[in-house]
Amino acid sequence: MRITSKGQVTIPREVRERFGLLPHTEIEFLVEGNTVTIRKSKTSSKRGRGLVEQMRGRATVRMSTDEIMKLTRAE
Repeated sequence: MRITSKGQVTIPREVRERFGLLPHTEIEFLVEGNTVTIRKSKTSSKRGRGLVEQMRGRATVRMSTDEIMKLTRAE
């Protein structure tokens, strides 16, 4: 296997299936001496929470959930 000019590699299907590496799965690289290991990121499930926390308290209009849903539905 070779690294492309963009630094990309293709993970073989058998490896992806065995370890559950689906599209958009976050991975991390571990470097120990001259060895590089990839694994599923343990922090990937926290990404959504971080985004929500960044947005919390930023709304400028006070509306109920029902009012917002009414705006998003065509009537």
